[in-house]
Amino acid sequence: MDSLFKKHRLFISQVNMDIVRDMINKVSWEKPLASIRGSRGVGKTTMIRQYIRKTYGVTPGEALYCVMDSMYFTKNSLLDMAERFHLMGGKHLFLDEVHKYENWSKEIKELNDLYPDMKITFSGSSLIQILNADADLSRRVLTYDMAGLSFREFVRFYHGKELPVWTLEQVLDNPDAVCDEVLKIVGSPQKLFEEYLRVGYYPFYDGNEMEYYSRIENVVQFIVDQEMTLSCGVDPAYTRKIKAMMMYLADNLPYEVNVSKLSSYLELNKQTVLAYLSSMNRAELISLLYSDNKSVTKMQKPDKVYIHNPNTLCALAKNVNIGTLRECFVVNQLGVNHEVEYGKAQGDFKIDGKWIFEVGGADKSFDQIADIPNSYVLADSMEFPIGKKLPLWIVGLIY
Repeated sequence: MDSLFKKHRLFISQVNMDIVRDMINKVSWEKPLASIRGSRGVGKTTMIRQYIRKTYGVTPGEALYCVMDSMYFTKNSLLDMAERFHLMGGKHLFLDEVHKYENWSKEIKELNDLYPDMKITFSGSSLIQILNADADLSRRVLTYDMAGLSFREFVRFYHGKELPVWTLEQVLDNPDAVCDEVLKIVGSPQKLFEEYLRVGYYPFYDGNEMEYYSRIENVVQFIVDQEMTLSCGVDPAYTRKIKAMMMYLADNLPYEVNVSKLSSYLELNKQTVLAYLSSMNRAELISLLYSDNKSVTKMQKPDKVYIHNPNTLCALAKNVNIGTLRECFVVNQLGVNHEVEYGKAQGDFKIDGKWIFEVGGADKSFDQIADIPNSYVLADSMEFPIGKKLPLWIVGLIY
């Protein structure tokens, strides 16, 4: 246990408190069981360490932070460690990267039964399935999904300008008031928005764009090589195919899915390609869009595929198409709290089954959605709305 206490002190004392995500105030940390899921690199570990430092201080005692791929757990079980911690007066156990520990769900369930007075907060890949875990945790765990930085958060953290969170309903009902307040606080948002599209999604940009993109590539490789083989049953011999698929999609987006063409390019059968696409979607490498989410079957061909966020697209694509980048941004930002469907003949996207969005540049017209109720144009290079033609960046203010 001494080694865990030493590591706890090091990890918590070294965490940077300059950038603290709003989500830290949304997690019910006092619940007996809480989980935080998210893609690698979005800031789960940092937020947990910040909460511990803010709430319990640096010294281990009531709280203990453990990284579950630590060498300690090659010779010691989670159950034994937690028993000792509880006997020493421990009250809150934080388990980071829990998916790297075999039988994590069974042992957490047992700990919850044995020590109902001890709180357990755990984090893991966006691929971990609480509902389908070995032990039935779904009725016990309060689960939170963590995304990367919104445009609003990027403006706050990297430019020191505090913007409110607006709901999508507020943005659509009164876009003039929203834009007036944004311009009052930040001046011209367009330059900041263009920066966000390149380097704003992950909270590890330090001013060096090439190093930032290199880190994103490392994130992609880690998810494919480690997390997808562990959680999705992907044969390690085929990870190269998935990386090839990512590169192919990055250079051919927005990709209206032709499974036959993709199968031929990757030299894989259609069923395997669809299974890989589904796993990549769960891993938050890509976003799959369907024209009717309610009728989607397990192995149904998606209507469109996007790289998960605009920064990953910039990191992987040889030449980034601005139209693709805009649509990628909209899918990424709205997908956090809303259901996004492919619009097909009615605009680019349908949101929550009731709003239609067409995405384009400043000259984008209403021609394609002129007679459709609840339809809007999201246009780049705009600072004020013109009727139902809204600045593109406005949907980056909703979380």
